[in-house]
Amino acid sequence: MTIATITIHQPRRLIVGAGTIGEVGSWAGDAARTLVVATPFTAGFVDRLRLPGTVTVFDAIPGEPDIAIFDAAIEAARRTNPDLVVGVGGGSVLDVAKLVAALWNSDQTLSDVAGPNRVAGRSTRLAQVATTAGTGSEAGIRSLITDPGKGNKIAVESPHLIADLAVLDPELTFSLPPAVTAATGIDAMAHCVEAFTNRRAHPMIDDFARMGFRLVGRYLARAVRDGSDTEAREGLMLASYYGGVCLGPVNTAAGHAIAYPLGTLLHLPHGLANAIVFPHVLAFNQPAVPAKTAEVAEALGFGQELSQRDLLGSAHAFCAGLGVEMSLSAHGATEPDLRRYAEDAHAIRRLMDNNPRDMSVDDVFGIYKAAF
Repeated sequence: MTIATITIHQPRRLIVGAGTIGEVGSWAGDAARTLVVATPFTAGFVDRLRLPGTVTVFDAIPGEPDIAIFDAAIEAARRTNPDLVVGVGGGSVLDVAKLVAALWNSDQTLSDVAGPNRVAGRSTRLAQVATTAGTGSEAGIRSLITDPGKGNKIAVESPHLIADLAVLDPELTFSLPPAVTAATGIDAMAHCVEAFTNRRAHPMIDDFARMGFRLVGRYLARAVRDGSDTEAREGLMLASYYGGVCLGPVNTAAGHAIAYPLGTLLHLPHGLANAIVFPHVLAFNQPAVPAKTAEVAEALGFGQELSQRDLLGSAHAFCAGLGVEMSLSAHGATEPDLRRYAEDAHAIRRLMDNNPRDMSVDDVFGIYKAAF
């Protein structure tokens, strides 16, 4: 069988290590005007960037940025006229920063660029500084913005969204609470596992995925126990980055499709939604990809020869043992909601069609029921 053609995009420069946020300024060189995209919390890191020139901060990014927030960020960029855009935050911040850098001085709108390969270009430099270890957005070519009117995500994918510089400084994640550390770490793992078990899986991406989920197995519990464990924090940032690399050429599958309505409709943080769904999808897919599932199970410490039921139990215990509340009802879901979630998730064909095992709407509904 011929191995499929693959194209992998990564940032032009990647800096990894404690204290490396301070290298952004020297990299920026003679940038006269910089727009930093952040949250109110991550805006506190701006001075550590050591940026030259005039620095403007747009720090209104919420957990799930929507079209209105994106439009406000674009307006902030047009007032700033930046030479450089810097995203400082988790996936939501980094996704907005990508699109702002590409579109603030463009005639294209968000609706014009929705989908793959529709961004015409980018003339503004882009640096991405991750402050969580989950989405891997700093590594990738994809950006997601919520459309509240339709209750779904607008996905933009383009090589023009790739960063010129990405920084993984584990010290920026020290203050993440244990619950956020756990949920975002499971999200990073889900990116790797879904790419690894995907219908579009590729041998080269498989090795990025393996590195990612093995690092999560080794370091996630340590980081949850001790947030200032530099080695564990750096390991998780690498896992997240590897997951981001996986997303470009292969993408995720049913797990993320099932998680998205929990974000857009129930307003759960993305990492938490993926953590709740992860054990159920892993077990559902096991019959279609038994050997790869066994690799994942071994890396996470479950053992290899597990029945679907035992795999589900082990994966659920892994997530719950990290402090994740795994019940949808505890997060405000009601049983009548589940059918709407299932229909919305099943309709996300760009991901569902990647899943190694076909899922009906009833299969998706069954996963929500089991997680309820």
